[in-house]
Amino acid sequence: MTTRGRGATIALACAGVFVAYLPVVTVTVGLPAIQRALGASTAQLSWVSDAFVLPVAALILTAGVFSDVHGRKKVYQVGLALCAVGALVALCARSVQVLWLGQGLAGAGAAALLPVTLALISHAVPDHRERGKYIGLWTTCMMAAMAGPPLIAGVILEHVGWRWIFVLPVPLALLTMVIAARLLQESRASAGRRLDWPGQITAALAITALIYGVIEGGAESFTHPRTLVALAVAVVSAAAFVVIELRSDAPMLDLSLFRSPAFTAASLAALISFLGLIGFFFVLSLYFGVVQQLTTLQSGVRMVLVNVVSMLLGLVMGRLMRRVSPRVLITVGLLVAAVALLSLTTLGPDTSFGSVAWRLALLGLGLGLAFPCITSIAVTAVPPRQAGMAAAGSNAFRQVGGALGPALMGALLTVQAVGALPGHLAEAGLTGERARQITDTAAASGLGAVAGLDLGVDAERALSAMSEAFLDGLRLCLFVSAVLLVLAALAAAVLLRQRQPAATAPAAAAPAAPGGVRRPEPAASPVGAASSHPGRQDPAYNQPDRL
Repeated sequence: MTTRGRGATIALACAGVFVAYLPVVTVTVGLPAIQRALGASTAQLSWVSDAFVLPVAALILTAGVFSDVHGRKKVYQVGLALCAVGALVALCARSVQVLWLGQGLAGAGAAALLPVTLALISHAVPDHRERGKYIGLWTTCMMAAMAGPPLIAGVILEHVGWRWIFVLPVPLALLTMVIAARLLQESRASAGRRLDWPGQITAALAITALIYGVIEGGAESFTHPRTLVALAVAVVSAAAFVVIELRSDAPMLDLSLFRSPAFTAASLAALISFLGLIGFFFVLSLYFGVVQQLTTLQSGVRMVLVNVVSMLLGLVMGRLMRRVSPRVLITVGLLVAAVALLSLTTLGPDTSFGSVAWRLALLGLGLGLAFPCITSIAVTAVPPRQAGMAAAGSNAFRQVGGALGPALMGALLTVQAVGALPGHLAEAGLTGERARQITDTAAASGLGAVAGLDLGVDAERALSAMSEAFLDGLRLCLFVSAVLLVLAALAAAVLLRQRQPAATAPAAAAPAAPGGVRRPEPAASPVGAASSHPGRQDPAYNQPDRL
């Protein structure tokens, strides 16, 4: 690859991840406006976020395989097209169901873009030591997509309407497609790779059933037959996926990758941390809208602090990762983020902007330290030809966590807040029929629906009680999110401490092929043992200390 081609590839990879992540926080900022406009319940709002994340988690592994086999440029272009079409559908939505459809199409586009952009960087930068700098740049662009657009969405919501927050991905995706058609070089890594339909079907079924069960369990009951069936289907499908992948000659996700402590640590950290953090952003947006009654722009200014700090730190993370152990950066970063979440448990209805700002900035600092290292480890722990699979696998775990986050936190928030609401109503002097009306409305349609009731002289006391009940649920969500981040930090500290032995002897000279060109010998497996599946013998790239 020429220097110009390498630069274009890296730039387009960063542009692709920027387009892919545009809906993540932009939609989160608009949730209160969407709830008011469409009359959506808390469970339906969870699906607004999960309708995007679910196809990302379900399709990302297949997208990684498809790009390796049929060409990364093709999958990159298809991903951009789906992002544009999904944004257009959401822009025209007149119901929450149509909004789900648009989000789903955009999520399918993101599923194509996330693994292929990392694989493009791996192809352009084969040296894993140098690659960390560009993966840090990739992460910075991801955080930039979660930083600036929420402010733009806030301005749009102040002056136009919530639908227009979806307009930004359309011109960006189309422009990037035109540039990529001219400058992006095609690449593949098709050796030993083919589409694994049994694995794809069981993986998608397991992820969908799990997220559906969590959302419906929070909205109704975790003992409801529909919820129990969904969770049982998730367990059975996950077990079937493992069996299928172990027996497949061309698995969608080579499970031997998890024998690498580095890859396992990165996957666990991505899953657990996104489970806590995406759920946190979901409930925080509701706090600003429901409790503090802020405008969308005011909410966006507060939430963007997290991503701005992470993005600025990402500019120097490439150099920092070459000097500091990734184990230290990930562990310290996740612990700092956990401390920031715990500090937010003191939030009240009248907490000032300054008091919130330093805590969110601290959270951004922790995430900025941890996330570039997590992404870099997942890709550099394997040989370059498996970079697409590793990127897809790591991103799949991240997106499963991200999909479960709003579902889990929405369920916790609803259960805790609705359960505490009668007590707070009684403290405010509201009992009897009026209290039952408010409690039934909150249980059926979410706490935000209480503000739409005609409560007359009781409105102020009811809203005060609702805010206190919401804060009870928020504190529980913050505590759970902090515990999850501590668990992710522990996983990184323990697994990344283990060093993989490097090859102790140089490889024997490869036999010469006709014409005097030597054929490369099959390299050693990354786990130090020969694999029973063809195409799985790879050099030992999984030493965390080499990153």
